Amino acid sequence: MKLSKKQARLRRAAKFRAKHVQRSVERLCVHKTAQHIYAQIISPCGTKTLASASTLAAKLKNGGNLDAATKIGEAIAKAATSVKVTKVAFDRSGFKYHGRVKALADAAREGGLDF
Repeated sequence: MKLSKKQARLRRAAKFRAKHVQRSVERLCVHKTAQHIYAQIISPCGTKTLASASTLAAKLKNGGNLDAATKIGEAIAKAATSVKVTKVAFDRSGFKYHGRVKALADAAREGGLDF
């Protein structure tokens, strides 16, 4: 039986999260839709959201492009440094590391996050 596109993505995400439990470091979790992109810094135990940023909260007109992802990467880096988080694990939620996900990651690295 072939997995659907969403099932395959969720399977990839679960594999990362299962390995991440052993690392005990905050994670930068990214989720994207066709219209928006969201980023959260989640505590090592996975129960608290320490910081978040999204195109929906920022009220950007077009949240589904590279410019918006770059702005959200900068915003999440600034929010993370305000809660004294500098080292994170990058959780791409099973999405491929290119396009908007890569733009967000690069902007977060430039903003001071280490992953």
